[in-house]
Amino acid sequence: MIRIFAVAALLAFASPALAQSADSRLTLTFETGETGAVMVALYDAEAAYEGGAPARVARVDVAAGQHEAVFDLPAGAYGMKAFHDVNGNGKMDVNPFGMPTEPFAFSNNAVGNMGPAKWDRARFEVSGATAQTIRIR
Repeated sequence: MIRIFAVAALLAFASPALAQSADSRLTLTFETGETGAVMVALYDAEAAYEGGAPARVARVDVAAGQHEAVFDLPAGAYGMKAFHDVNGNGKMDVNPFGMPTEPFAFSNNAVGNMGPAKWDRARFEVSGATAQTIRIR
């Protein structure tokens, strides 16, 4: 869970992903509530996913009706971590034990065991037009 918090800190000042010239387009559609925003971190390597900086970040304003994050990327392997900033304070809220109190999700709708989903569960290939629907829970 600590790594989720690190991502939350990185995303506190995240802005929408900027389009860049690339081979492929990834569209992530989030199924979640209608308040706040979804903070998205996209990783292009296992080492980064497990504790480094994201390759791209995005903020999806679900309060304004947005539910998608679109990234133009080079083809390759990626993993995604996201959380629903329900109260709009720019960070993932946690209880006194450090457990998240706001919903979160990983690519492939992967589920972690006593922590975030590992790279091998969240990893997916982007080639051409690629899409995933993510259920934030």
